[in-house]
Amino acid sequence: MAEGLFNFVVTFFSGWGWQSMGKVPNPVTGKVERNLEMAKQIIEILEMLKEKTKGNLTAEEDRLLAGTIAELQLNYVDELKKPPVEEKKEERVEQKAEKKEDGKTPNGENKDKKEDK
Repeated sequence: MAEGLFNFVVTFFSGWGWQSMGKVPNPVTGKVERNLEMAKQIIEILEMLKEKTKGNLTAEEDRLLAGTIAELQLNYVDELKKPPVEEKKEERVEQKAEKKEDGKTPNGENKDKKEDK
């Protein structure tokens, strides 16, 4: 087996797990997407990999895999405690942020406009 290939596989699934939990943005869309069912499946894949490779890993590989699984599991449990993310609510927040950036208040008025009294 090529040197470092196992580490690549573990870190690939790790990154996908963080992305599925909404901890890092999707590298293609740039958006934070949360899919806890996918995160759970990724953790299960890594656990299966650990079981199937038992006794065949170097100490470093074993530490990497065990540590990755533990970190993903802890964060998965934390994410389960959070309320489900509503896509429409996120879109409204993004729209408000965009309006603030373009110099308008959330109700569409111009921030810099001086009121006539």
